[in-house]
Amino acid sequence: MARRYDTNDATDRATGLREAASAVRRGELVVLPTDTVYGIGADAFTPEAVGDLLEAKGRGRNMPSPVLIGSPNTLHGLVTDFSEMAWELVDAFWPGALTIVAKHQPSLQWDLGETRGTVAVRMPLHPVAIELLTEVGPMAVSSANLTGHRAPEDCDAAQEMLGDSVSVYLDGGPTPGIVPSSIVDVTGKVPVLLRAGSLSAEELRKVVPDLEVAN
Repeated sequence: MARRYDTNDATDRATGLREAASAVRRGELVVLPTDTVYGIGADAFTPEAVGDLLEAKGRGRNMPSPVLIGSPNTLHGLVTDFSEMAWELVDAFWPGALTIVAKHQPSLQWDLGETRGTVAVRMPLHPVAIELLTEVGPMAVSSANLTGHRAPEDCDAAQEMLGDSVSVYLDGGPTPGIVPSSIVDVTGKVPVLLRAGSLSAEELRKVVPDLEVAN
């Protein structure tokens, strides 16, 4: 039976975060608020849990899960060949609605799906998400909806779709925005905007003028 906690209540928030962290460590799924939409998350280093996440969404391995982290410093253990321009993007837009696609460390023992050696990583601008991520480490997190359905802006919508496939729901009220994060690929010599979301190409070029836009 799924448990749900109101993170706008101090007591419920403390209990909910503790229960969510325990669930993640057991390889179970949790739903959490972010600065874009609600996400469904699992321990990034537990392949069975990531598989359960994809299954709960009705999503194939050809659409691997992004990873959320609680601090930019975590990147040092996750990615390789991270350019100076990539760090400038992190400094300018994290925490926030920017997802960065980078080459992951080949030694990492994880299975996020068919990533072809890359990882899409972000630090969200939401205190509940950051607190959970700081406690448990990197999480595979995707929008908390069934594939093909609208991404949820509140916990009710997420729970209606995902039900008891999730152990713990952290209800932070309506999310601040429904526009998804922008996605920038930094695996090549020049950053490439794969998806324009909350951040436009113009805003990103103020930091990395050489940014290209994918066709």
